[in-house]
Order: sequence, then C-alpha cells, then structure tokens
Amino acid sequence: MHSYLKAIGFQQMDNTKLDELLSQVLAKPNYLNVAKDSQGNEFVQISKDFGKAIGITICGSYTEDKQFEMDYYYPYLQGTHITSEEYINIEKYSDKEAYAAVCDEIKIGVTLIFYLQNVAEYLKEKKGWKNNFSPKMSAMLSALSLNGKILLPISKSQTQIQKNEEITQNRNHLIAAAKEGDEEAIESLTLEDIDLYSMLSKRIVNEDILSIVDSYFMPYGIESDQYSVLGEILDVRYTENSLTKKRLCILTVDTNDLIYEICINEDNLLGEPLVGRRFKGDIWLQGAIKIKN
Repeated sequence: MHSYLKAIGFQQMDNTKLDELLSQVLAKPNYLNVAKDSQGNEFVQISKDFGKAIGITICGSYTEDKQFEMDYYYPYLQGTHITSEEYINIEKYSDKEAYAAVCDEIKIGVTLIFYLQNVAEYLKEKKGWKNNFSPKMSAMLSALSLNGKILLPISKSQTQIQKNEEITQNRNHLIAAAKEGDEEAIESLTLEDIDLYSMLSKRIVNEDILSIVDSYFMPYGIESDQYSVLGEILDVRYTENSLTKKRLCILTVDTNDLIYEICINEDNLLGEPLVGRRFKGDIWLQGAIKIKN
C-alpha cells in the first residue's frame, strides 16, 4: 500500500481492499492518456477522482490480448495555479516509467525536485522535440502530507513586512547573479549567511526558533521529493473522499513566495487551520508541468 493513500482518506487497507480500490479506478476512470514511453512501448496513464482534485493514478500498459498490466500507482492532488516558472529538467527513474522534475527555484534558494504527475502528456510533447531541445515549462505544484501542525503567525508591523519583501527581492537578485558566476554576488550572499547565523545564535538563547524563523523549505528523509516545510496559510478549503467519506483539508501555503497546495487528512492535522496562521509538516511534493509555446 502506498503510504500517502492516507493523505487522501484511504486508511487501514489490506491487499484485498487495495485490489478492489484499484479495480474501481480501472473500471470507471475520469482520465485516460496513452503515449509511447522512453523505450518506444505503449504507456497508459489512468486516473480516477475520489473527491475534488484528489484521486489515484495507475500507470502501466496493455498486453497483446488487450489486458491492462499495472506497473505502479500513486495518490494525487491536482494543483490549481502556476507555482514556478524556473527552468525545469525532467529525469526518469531507473526502475520504472516514472519521472522527477528538477528546477533551481530562486525563491527558496534550493534545487526543487517533485514527482511528475502528467507523464503521458510529457511523453507526447517530448516525441516532437529535436535533439537537445529544452522548452520553457511552468509547474503547478501540490503536495500530500501525513502529519501537520498549525502554528500562530509571527506578529509584524506593515513596515517590517515591506522591509522583509525588499530583503527577499534583493536576495533573489543576488542568487540569480551568483548562478551566472558573479563573484560579488557570491561574496554578498556568504556575508549575509554569516550575519544571519550570528543573529540566530544570539536570539535562540532566549527565544523559540519558530518565533524567529517565519518559514522554511528543507529536504526531508532519503526521498528526493519529500520536504519538511513551514509556511503561511493563504487559503483553507475542505473536500470529502467520496468512497470513505473522510474529510480532507486542502491548504494553500506560501513558503518564501513559493505558493502551492497541501492535502492532509483532517484526522492528522493538529490545530485549527485559518488564513494567516502557519502550517508545519512533512510533505511529498508533486506537480504537473505545462509546456510554454
């Protein structure tokens, strides 16, 4: 059983229940996409919604006698808006016809890796590309979470908010310049990090770390597409798993201007989510890419 099935409302499932669930996906899918995979074989992607924007995708192929053979499956949350427009590189997993998308996201200052949802669409688009062609792509990110907490916001004046925005914009410009090899920008970023570490070392003696750090986005565990995050809640909505009737919370979260959506089972969320408060938890990052014309 995929561990993140719990995030979309499927819990305590044995192999029999899982087989029945996957049979429902195959019997009455909402989406079906067929493409040629990296080896020239037929690749089939079948998805079924079990609530608004949440569901399960099964990937595999048809045998010669027209029987579907499953390769793997995963739960999903569909993102609703463009999160990143940085350069995106797509890499195939070695053991199956699944892909990870990689981009250097300036907003959070780290290389962002997410699980690609629309593989069949990507394979169709890629078929027409010439060698070494790198199209511009945007990404609609979303995430599933198995555990999370709601934290109170840090109190800020309007002046502090404007100052933080200016600092963030200046840092983004420096990061962009550093990526191009600007030595002065690299030196400035290094000095900023030293000053930041010095400030944190002094304040942490008398203050809680979460009252100092407003948000963060850090790799978590050994999986490259899993992260530990802290961000401001911009929107809260609820949906229900149509099969299990479990209530799910979908949060729109802002982490350093990186805006994405998180789906979590309400039973696994500690605290009351409200706009302005913060979400802290571990996520599995997914996303769909869109090719720019």
